[in-house]
Amino acid sequence: MRSLLPFLYLFSVWTKGARPADPTLPFMEYLDQNYMVCLKWGFDNPQGNITFKLVVNTTGWVGFGFSPNGGMKGSDMVIGGVGPSGIYFTDRYATGNSMPLVDEQQSYTLLSVTESDGQTIMTFRRSIQSCDRQDFHITDKPIKLIYAYGITDEIAYHGDRTGTKEVNLLNYKPRTTSTNLNYLNATVDNITIPQSRTYYHCKVMQFPNLKTKHHIYQIEPVIENTDIVHHMLLHRCPTFVTKPYDKPCFMGDMGDACFGCLSVNAEIHFVVCILVCISLSVLCWCKLIHSFLFLKPKAYKLPENVGIPVGGEDTFYRLEIHYNNQNSKADRTDSSGMKLHYTAQLRQHDAGILTTGMLPLDHIHYNIPPKATQFHTYGVCNTTLFSQLLNPVPELQVFAMILHTHLAGRKVRVGHYRNGEQIDFLGLDENFNFEFQQVISLGNIKTIKQSDEIAVECTYSTTDRTNVTMMGLATTDEMCLAFLFYYPAIKINTCVSHPNTSISKDKNDIAAQESLLKTLPQIQYISDDNTNSSFNLYGTVREMMKTPTDTCENKNAASRRSTSWIMNPAGIMLLLLWIAMM
Repeated sequence: MRSLLPFLYLFSVWTKGARPADPTLPFMEYLDQNYMVCLKWGFDNPQGNITFKLVVNTTGWVGFGFSPNGGMKGSDMVIGGVGPSGIYFTDRYATGNSMPLVDEQQSYTLLSVTESDGQTIMTFRRSIQSCDRQDFHITDKPIKLIYAYGITDEIAYHGDRTGTKEVNLLNYKPRTTSTNLNYLNATVDNITIPQSRTYYHCKVMQFPNLKTKHHIYQIEPVIENTDIVHHMLLHRCPTFVTKPYDKPCFMGDMGDACFGCLSVNAEIHFVVCILVCISLSVLCWCKLIHSFLFLKPKAYKLPENVGIPVGGEDTFYRLEIHYNNQNSKADRTDSSGMKLHYTAQLRQHDAGILTTGMLPLDHIHYNIPPKATQFHTYGVCNTTLFSQLLNPVPELQVFAMILHTHLAGRKVRVGHYRNGEQIDFLGLDENFNFEFQQVISLGNIKTIKQSDEIAVECTYSTTDRTNVTMMGLATTDEMCLAFLFYYPAIKINTCVSHPNTSISKDKNDIAAQESLLKTLPQIQYISDDNTNSSFNLYGTVREMMKTPTDTCENKNAASRRSTSWIMNPAGIMLLLLWIAMM
């Protein structure tokens, strides 16, 4: 508890000064883990203007923008500050990892920029719908926000003073600040990392006995050595695991069962929930074994009305940490892990995660050819199968997801079908970036009804590869998965598929190979918490609609700037009432 005090003090100082008194800027997010960069915003309507206030703990230059994939290339940004010669502010765009260029059409309007108490506060606005080809079009879908800042007013390389965070600006769900200090601590204690490049360490432990059910509402990674911690998972173990240990993984110990390996038949063996082991920059909880996965040190807080149940049972957990000691350094020690913040005040719903997409095991034949500019892979989930393991089946309310591929992934789309027709996309990322995977809040709850179908489409580029790419756990293999965060939680945790490649041979032509894998019968598989499972050997991949595009309204810059960014009194009252009801 003592180690939290500096963090809590810093948080309380920032929160006191950051909560806006101006109701025209009702939304706020910290863009970094250390509460150094705070963004507030507000808008009148999705076709009007949006106003931002950027508060950064520096007296140097500050930058903020929008990126298609979390990186510099293709991003739209502003840079400003208060220098020796006065105020400066420019609309810019980036063509790569270099100095952003000044946009010919300055689409952002500076409202104010000041320095106070070591902070730079910059307020500006822009049109939500912009027709400038260098501007990023803001939609009601999650957007990757980027920031950077310097310690002086010389606009130069920012070093590590930069970051990205995905936020749904137009469908933001405000959250209240929790003062609950209770958390479960799952960490290793000063273990020695071998000199070998790859090392897995496992610790099987019990948490302090919570005699009644509680809810986990936030998972916070604790990363001591960011240069060698590749990822970590926390598994809930089956009841026959009753002894703790702290040593290398995969040594034939009873705790290996915490992976939830299921033997389906003599020919097919596969792992449930370990499918996400190699995922980067994400958190994942798989309901079968309560697996949490982190790489980059970002906390994730669940929505206010859902929580992950814990307590009321005598359970062991297994923490697994993968260390990537690239330089084979000796005598490295580590005490990483995670904190699970919990509360006795139960929330309205238990949260669950449904793993959908394609079953990614290297011993099941599936070859992605090399030199492919775009190669599409599909996994399907038909919820009609749920009734074989669960009755009744409630409607699932999806509020967030993780989209996941490996290095060759370029796009991920999750189609939602009802009565054989696509009705929506549950999620999509047309600019997928392996280095920026995280939990994406949808903004709007999406309902999956019994008998609905889900299809996950992944687009790969293998133009830089000379050999086929297989499905598997290695980073150089591929995956195609979507983890759906939903409520109320049900016992079914996995709904994936794989084309029945045993009945056909690979094609030499890239297009023919893609068509073959799409038209082959899909072997569909579902499983639940009790290791029950069900199969369907005749699943199909339905056609997926084109990604919706936003029509640019051809407004000139003058008309855009003339639109008032101040919310009218009725809009303010409605917004405040909505927030109060959340």
